[in-house]
Amino acid sequence: MRIVIAGQTYSPAANGQAVFTVTLAEGLAAAGHSVMVIVPSEKLMPYRVTQRSLRVERLASLPIGSSSSVVCVTGLPFLQARSRLQEFRPDVVHVQDHYPLTCAIIAAARWEHLPVVGTNHFLPENWTHYLGLGSVPHPVLRKLLWSTMLQVYNKLDAVAAPSRTAVDILRQQGLRAPVYAISCGVDLNRFRPIPDLDQAQMRRKYRLDPARRLFLFVGRVDPEKRLDVVINGLARLKSHGVQLAIAGQGRHFEAVEKQAWDLGLLQSGQVVLTGHVPGEDLPLLLNAADVFVMASEAELQSIATLEAMACGRPILAAEARALPELVEDGLNGRLFRAGDPDELARVWRSMLDSSSQWPAMGRVSRLRASQHTFPETVRSYVNLYTTVAALPRRAQHPPYRAASSTQAVKTGPPAAGQRVPPGQP
Repeated sequence: MRIVIAGQTYSPAANGQAVFTVTLAEGLAAAGHSVMVIVPSEKLMPYRVTQRSLRVERLASLPIGSSSSVVCVTGLPFLQARSRLQEFRPDVVHVQDHYPLTCAIIAAARWEHLPVVGTNHFLPENWTHYLGLGSVPHPVLRKLLWSTMLQVYNKLDAVAAPSRTAVDILRQQGLRAPVYAISCGVDLNRFRPIPDLDQAQMRRKYRLDPARRLFLFVGRVDPEKRLDVVINGLARLKSHGVQLAIAGQGRHFEAVEKQAWDLGLLQSGQVVLTGHVPGEDLPLLLNAADVFVMASEAELQSIATLEAMACGRPILAAEARALPELVEDGLNGRLFRAGDPDELARVWRSMLDSSSQWPAMGRVSRLRASQHTFPETVRSYVNLYTTVAALPRRAQHPPYRAASSTQAVKTGPPAAGQRVPPGQP
């Protein structure tokens, strides 16, 4: 197939949407499909990168913001997008968000009578921090943000979300387009247990103590990840035999560093901020940790948690959003009440007391991660593309509204070539 993938963010950005977009595009290309990615240019001027069956089109854009939070505003996006679509002639367009550039790409696709599917990575909680409004948006703002998203996604032929929880959220908010749960997937060959790893050497590389119990967070150091809860929980734990490593960068980095310093955790070595970890080191660092920590309350799946599970790590996670789909309390980790550092400290202490169970928990984590293989993710999306490409196209120009449906879908898309009946997902 010839597939266009489009969105507001791409490599080298490290957010979940960018990571997924890169991985999916490369996976589709590796499977023999011709793929064009359309994203903003971070260099003002447009340019193209081509590698085998993967072509990345960077549209002329104006980067605005700080180095840790850049937004690229694209000029004349409809004209730029339409010219690329006319040249590439895709079978389907797959969008990753509902922002202005993507809306222009959808309009250009409709003008060319192309089917459009979308994956949702959005929650209002992921945006309110950027607006300086804290972690819980006001109900009116939440409704407005969801309304803006649904105005775009209700016009698509089909929508995918990375978990059953994510599908249910979309239905509850009023999504009418057919929707399917398709995991972001994980590369089980890259992320795997490494029994012969020299853990001590790997830890020393990142200034970590080989003698302590190492709890590791990997991801963006941004407010919605709730690292404040993790640090406060560690302070309440009062155990110098535990070390927390925070691997990543983000606009909240200095605030997290200051919090750890004010609590005396940085000086004692109980908290270490490693900064960016290169991709080649990430599986090694995960294998060097004892337990992976994820306190975020806004995860529609959590690629980082899946990667840690694939490496055979037990998980300490907030009981929020889609995380309980990955972590079953007492089976492959422990869950704590989201946003509650006292509860986290209690569960943390309980987990330390039962450290003999960690190897068994890690084996269950690996087994559960094996249900999210990335090749299966690619196959599921190809099946979805094939299904929507077979739908009859309307003769007029946009907007084209997908047939509405009344039933939530909690499984993957139909088999390749199976047509979706009108009014059903």
